[in-house]
Amino acid sequence: MPPPGPSPRKKQAARGKTRRAAALSFPAEAQDFSRRLRAWFRKNSRELPWRRTRNAYHILVSELMLQQTQVSRVLDFYPGFIARFPDLETLASARPTHVMAQWSGLGYYARARNLHALARRVVREGPGTAHRATLPEEPDALRLLPGVGAYTAGAVASFAYEKRAALVDTNVSRVLQRYFAPRLHPKRARDLTRLWAIAEAILPRTGAAVWTHNQALMELGALVCTARVAHCPKCPVRAACKTANRNSDDGIGIRIRKTKRIPE
Repeated sequence: MPPPGPSPRKKQAARGKTRRAAALSFPAEAQDFSRRLRAWFRKNSRELPWRRTRNAYHILVSELMLQQTQVSRVLDFYPGFIARFPDLETLASARPTHVMAQWSGLGYYARARNLHALARRVVREGPGTAHRATLPEEPDALRLLPGVGAYTAGAVASFAYEKRAALVDTNVSRVLQRYFAPRLHPKRARDLTRLWAIAEAILPRTGAAVWTHNQALMELGALVCTARVAHCPKCPVRAACKTANRNSDDGIGIRIRKTKRIPE
């Protein structure tokens, strides 16, 4: 049998120590990183429908759709799903076959099943207002819902409620790893925990700034600091990036894997 892991109290203490270390090691650098990133986002962000709302349910739908799915594909499905199921109550009262039919073509159908189960639980158990059921505001409460992991909880909390909540998905982990800690490997659990600590340490102080900061992190990873090539000349935070500044080609075209040449 494997040895027993640390107790929850020790785990929490370790996480706190990691977060404090990250927070204290580069406060000025973190502030400059976030400031430049947010300024870039305000000028270069894409127009996406889920960025024009603070409706927590609509944001949750978009985040679940975006899991392992390209933005262009989600743009085809998101408006129709919201029109058919505009709120938690409508979704909760729908038949599973109707929900799956509306999701049909988007793939990864467990997401639709989890979303339907989530709606039914929230409508049945709360929280809510005098008019309708609502999603919880805090990440810890959101994570108790079906299909909601740490990233999705942080996204809903920060994008819908402007909570000071971190989020780390594939794009964000890549940006943070390349900028702050090139030796970390996001696919290794221990290193991913450290990247989450960095993400929390560099959050701005106010919720409105956190909204922009988190959106900008995701946008930078999607458009500039991509998986195949890091387009460093276009990067707003290139000057202090630890990966760009250690490359022999001055950070231009940091290739993660080579593409096979097709025989002529």
